[in-house]
Amino acid sequence: MLSIALAFTLAAAAPPPCTTRDAALPRALAGWTRAGRGLDTGHTVTLPVRRGAATTIVRIRKAGLFGIAADRDGWIDIAPARGKPLSLDSEPRVPACSTIKKIVRFRLRPGSYRVSVAKLKADRVRLMLVRYG
Repeated sequence: MLSIALAFTLAAAAPPPCTTRDAALPRALAGWTRAGRGLDTGHTVTLPVRRGAATTIVRIRKAGLFGIAADRDGWIDIAPARGKPLSLDSEPRVPACSTIKKIVRFRLRPGSYRVSVAKLKADRVRLMLVRYG
């Protein structure tokens, strides 16, 4: 009897299955469904993966908290053009029912940064720069 009650409790706590993907993204991620050129806010960019990694450059015009969203699991680093990778600020949960697999946040100042995604198992990765606040 206890196992039946537990099964009902777990079923009630489970989120409903997703019928559509990327339909209810938060405002900061609204551009996730639009393709564009270059890593920036408002759209995604799809990069080729070579030897399990992809790299691109992003230019930050105004200091703030930024995220890098990816449609693949991988290790995301961001570093000044000539420098060591920065420590991440946080790793928020990804939105439910989305094709986003990972988001990492960094505090960035104006300038150019190298974004590297490693440990990828696919032949391409989709990224988006997200501005918070």
